[in-house]
Amino acid sequence: ARTAAAEPEELAVRPGEDPWSPAEVAEARTELQSEVLRLRTELAASEEAIAGLMRDSGDGAGDDQADTGTKNITREHELALAGNAREMLDQTERALERLDAGTYGICENCGKPIGKARMQAFPRAMLCVECKQRQERR
Repeated sequence: ARTAAAEPEELAVRPGEDPWSPAEVAEARTELQSEVLRLRTELAASEEAIAGLMRDSGDGAGDDQADTGTKNITREHELALAGNAREMLDQTERALERLDAGTYGICENCGKPIGKARMQAFPRAMLCVECKQRQERR
């Protein structure tokens, strides 16, 4: 059961920024939704590749060490890509939920507005620039 989406003018902006227009909100939603589809497709392809690599690794009989090493590196690379895609998918789905809830553009750390300009550049942003920089310094 989806609740009615928040009104665009209710979304947080920084002082001096214009409120969100319905068109800007629609654009953000469309971008996030197409990103969800793209990531789901990427994830499915990645999981298929991993399954294939797992099958091919079999018992490794007849493989020399280099073959085995290459297969392991390829598998680890695919697992890393899948993990990254899964994380981005989670963030994107969360951003869509926040858009519907009216909490889009509010820093999950300090609760201040992230800023419309930053949200338009990074629709998945969950932290304001200040909190993001603090997090990266850790």
